Amino acid sequence: MEHIYLDHAATTPMHEKVIHAMMPIYQEVFGNPSSIHAFGRKARQLLDSARRVIASSIHAGEKEIIFTSGGTEADNLALIGTAMANREKGNHIITTVQEHHATLHTAEYLEKEGFKVTYLPVYKDGKISVEDLKNALTDETILVSIMYVNNETGIVQPIKDIGEILKDHQAYLHTDAVQAYGLLDIDVNNLGVDLLSTSAHKINGPKGIGFLYAREGIKLNALQFGGEQERKRRPGTENVVGVVGFMTAVEIMLEEREYRNKAYEGFKQQFLNILKEEEIEFQVNGDIESTIASIVNISFPGTNVEKLLTNFDLSGVAASSGSACTAGSVEPSHVLSAIYGENNACTTNSIRFSFGAANTTENVEEAAHRVAKIVRRLLK
Repeated sequence: MEHIYLDHAATTPMHEKVIHAMMPIYQEVFGNPSSIHAFGRKARQLLDSARRVIASSIHAGEKEIIFTSGGTEADNLALIGTAMANREKGNHIITTVQEHHATLHTAEYLEKEGFKVTYLPVYKDGKISVEDLKNALTDETILVSIMYVNNETGIVQPIKDIGEILKDHQAYLHTDAVQAYGLLDIDVNNLGVDLLSTSAHKINGPKGIGFLYAREGIKLNALQFGGEQERKRRPGTENVVGVVGFMTAVEIMLEEREYRNKAYEGFKQQFLNILKEEEIEFQVNGDIESTIASIVNISFPGTNVEKLLTNFDLSGVAASSGSACTAGSVEPSHVLSAIYGENNACTTNSIRFSFGAANTTENVEEAAHRVAKIVRRLLK
């Protein structure tokens, strides 16, 4: 039985070229980038080259890139670092109810530290309302954090419109772009964002490396204490081998982005068409026209997440949901609860399928038929 991976929004397989680029660094480049001798200078050269490539991928300056251990640390640094550094200007933060937990739990921490947080609602189309944001802004607002693409539904949020609204406001705009970075053409200046988080393992790079873009001049406190790496904003010896892998993944992503969008959108439509042909009852959560190419979130009426995922796995299909499946209990998706209400059946019968490098026309077709067979059997 072929195992088929439809969970690229969770993580992606490393590209072969990324592995090849990293291996010589493991073997030959062990110097500390902060050391002034030849070993250190070699590591520093690689670090600087990667920073330039990665900065250019979002039309930023290289001094505006802070390497982190991934998206979670980048989100934490953006929210806590900015909030603490700008507290004299106000204590109000705006985010949304559908953020990744890396943002939501950080916002909850800041509430305990005395900040006031407004959580914007999300509507049936899976988007927030720009009008809600306008109405929530006050003279005390210092930070707005809204994800670019939702990790469960794949729906793109109106970040550019939000950037326009905040153009003449003191509040900084942060976006968690972890799901957006690999497929959308991101220009931080055109979007009007001040802070942006990404993670390498979502674009076929290594785990344990990401970056936070922080616009030049932003007041941002470090979360850790130590050396002066990353322009005093993120101490600790840099992960040079991870950075090189990240750079390589970015170069490949930029070269293949158009092809990937077309291929993944094709996989998604193929998958949905087969479910229709098999006469499976389902509903796509949110506005499918507003999703990125790689993600679709599907509700299967009359089923439940735990049984679906268990049976998919037994049949060799890897997918996921926003639910935390534990022994005998399912926690409803906070994203779908925000869209439909806490008691809606969609919150416990929906699966996220996400397409990527591990897919082909043939295995997507096979996966769709397996899924249809399982849904039909469970409904009996």
